[in-house]
Amino acid sequence: MCSECGYATSRWLGRCPGCDSWGSLVAEPAASAPSARPASASHPLPRLVEVTSTEAERLRTGLPELDRVLGGGVVPASLVLVSGDPGIGKSTLLLMALAAMSNEWKTVLVTGEESAAQVKLRADRLGGADGVRVFQETNLEDVCAALELERPAVCVVDSVQTLYDPQIGSPAGSVAQVREAAGRLLRIAKQSDIAMFLVGHVTKDGSVAGPRVLEHLVDCVLHFEGDRYRAHRVLRSVKNRFGSTSELGVFEMTARGLVGLSEPSELFGKSAPDQPGSVVICAVEGTRPILLEVQALVAPTDLAMPRRVGTGVDPRRLSMIVAVLSRHAGLSLGQADVYVNVAGGVRIDEPGADLGIALAIASAARHAPVRPGVACFGEVGLTGRLRPVPYADQRLAECEKLGFDTVVVADNTETRGAVHLAAASSVKHALSLAIDENPARNG
Repeated sequence: MCSECGYATSRWLGRCPGCDSWGSLVAEPAASAPSARPASASHPLPRLVEVTSTEAERLRTGLPELDRVLGGGVVPASLVLVSGDPGIGKSTLLLMALAAMSNEWKTVLVTGEESAAQVKLRADRLGGADGVRVFQETNLEDVCAALELERPAVCVVDSVQTLYDPQIGSPAGSVAQVREAAGRLLRIAKQSDIAMFLVGHVTKDGSVAGPRVLEHLVDCVLHFEGDRYRAHRVLRSVKNRFGSTSELGVFEMTARGLVGLSEPSELFGKSAPDQPGSVVICAVEGTRPILLEVQALVAPTDLAMPRRVGTGVDPRRLSMIVAVLSRHAGLSLGQADVYVNVAGGVRIDEPGADLGIALAIASAARHAPVRPGVACFGEVGLTGRLRPVPYADQRLAECEKLGFDTVVVADNTETRGAVHLAAASSVKHALSLAIDENPARNG
């Protein structure tokens, strides 16, 4: 089985056919077939209308940004998987949450990668976590026995790849060990009503390491992303059975730990005036509107295949927008490299960012800045027409709060905002409304 993606084969292969990684296939003992037993008919199956449901009270983590991504707090008896690159701050984030929650509930930290002394040093640097119980162990049997004995309200396992079951012959971190550890911890969380956080490693392409069953078993999958050379981190919800799957939390790494940013637009939505290739867009992540600066650079090239490089945007979407600008806006980009970057290291995937990307590229190609006080949002179609995007009122309110007086949108956008709207029917029309091509102004 492949230790990266869980692909199974009957013989060893040098490269995994599932994820194309080399040397990741390891031998695993075949599972014995369960004995066939007749289904019990002593209790008839209930109808869905007969099932009673209760809304569980969420546990506040003490970190508002983490609560936002979780959907309002962590649900008791839930299993949350937190993944991210090494050194991004996963252990720091969860230790701060445990320290805040230990004031009201019993919390346990199972550490397999660090010693208890190392955890104490981090806790002292973050301001102390006196109420958190620490269990330094990697044996899965001992961890499960300790959790059943302590029965904490919240538990953090750092990390699930370090746990091993002695009865399974494969080493820790293998597909069989991770699958067994996740299944055992899931049963304990449900039976003992424990809210459990699992820290998971990631592969070189950024996905969660181990078998895909790990993501299917848990209730929430959170991905912690960002550049280790930058102070800002973004926490995204990839899967959430108790809330939205597109929420976003923004943190800043400081000497005292991670600090949540309640107004990320003030940080990411600032751009220098009179700079060609820079435009401010209003994107929506979950229920939160956020202003972001999109930067573009268009440079001549001698290559037969010009580069289309996007940082923080979908490269395929970028290529489509470049083609639309060439066909419907009269921009000659066939002999030019196009580079697009979202300032601050934030990644955006929603279609509402299309218009901002198009305006940034056109501004860089024409060496003309976007007019002062102008922001934008909208979806670009292959025909060159603009389409409206949802949450227009929330986007306009965020633009007005940050001081933007004009917002370029699609002409059929329904809104009641007080900001002046520059309605455009097509990409070409939007370029004429947003870009200042006055020769005297551009020098």
